[in-house]
Amino acid sequence: MYRNHTRVVKIGDKEIGGGNPVLIQSMTNTRTEDVEATVAQIQRLTKAGCEIVRCTVPTMEAAEALREIKKQISIPLVADIHFDYRMAIAAMECGADKIRINPGNIGSLERIQAVVDTAKERGIPIRVGVNSGSLEKELLEKYHGVTAEGIVESALDKVKIIEDLGYQNLVISIKSSDVMMCAKAHELIADKTDYPLHVGITEAGTLFSGNIKSAVGLGIILSQGIGDTIRVSLTGDPVEEIKSAKLILKTLGLRKGGIEVVSCPTCGRTKIDLIGLANQVETMVAEYPLDIKVAVMGCVVNGPGEAKEADIGIAGGVGEGLLIKHGEIVKKLPEEELLSALRYELENWKHE
Repeated sequence: MYRNHTRVVKIGDKEIGGGNPVLIQSMTNTRTEDVEATVAQIQRLTKAGCEIVRCTVPTMEAAEALREIKKQISIPLVADIHFDYRMAIAAMECGADKIRINPGNIGSLERIQAVVDTAKERGIPIRVGVNSGSLEKELLEKYHGVTAEGIVESALDKVKIIEDLGYQNLVISIKSSDVMMCAKAHELIADKTDYPLHVGITEAGTLFSGNIKSAVGLGIILSQGIGDTIRVSLTGDPVEEIKSAKLILKTLGLRKGGIEVVSCPTCGRTKIDLIGLANQVETMVAEYPLDIKVAVMGCVVNGPGEAKEADIGIAGGVGEGLLIKHGEIVKKLPEEELLSALRYELENWKHE
């Protein structure tokens, strides 16, 4: 498995690579200059399970804000730099635990050297990020358009620039919104380097399409042992990215813990708002650090039998429902009490 062969990189108090668990990242969508809003969002992300967070640093004011943000958060902070090398240096001086740059956008070798020197002096890793949308003209010509091979060559060229400047504390990120191209690029680069890889499908889209594209792409890549940190890129509340990332890792067997909710598809026998109930249950169970399976069933006829594999479940009927444990009916309840009964059971859960 590739994951065991990547070198270890330290980001704040976290370590990635070398067989360490795959960590979940997200990115704030607040103005970084607004310390209060940014801290509030990072705290929400942390509570949801985010382990590394990235903030954009487009201005010197944003770089300065990192100093105050760092004091109020508990997870490593990555500074996202686009073009201005001075922002990268300022971000590191203000406490960033890692920076993300594309050396091709930073400018002259002297400017890249200045960034590398500051990173080296402070032991701060650099994430070298290359996006399929910003491939160099010569690579587009060489490979007749955007290809996985072109993305990999571009990324390794950027890595070599920093290696030649005497620095190897690096993480690589190669992204494309084309799922299969992105998967192929990761397979290619995993054979060519032992730097840790940050994996994601860029510009994945809305909650619906972004989740599907990310689940397919990350599933293909991670199942091969490739990837050390991940981000599910969604257009919306970044907390949703964390929920999706946790479920992807759990589904692949890369993470344990957390309640798994299973629910039956609705059918003509369903007499309750099963969709609404399942969504309420999924939101509620996120609070509990239990490693169990909870079933939400739409009918009292087949519900108990279908919920046999779950540790606990509820099934709805006409105005009433059942509380079920391991396929056995525990009690009958009015429909409006199902959710609170389930909550009580989870709060008092003892392994049987």
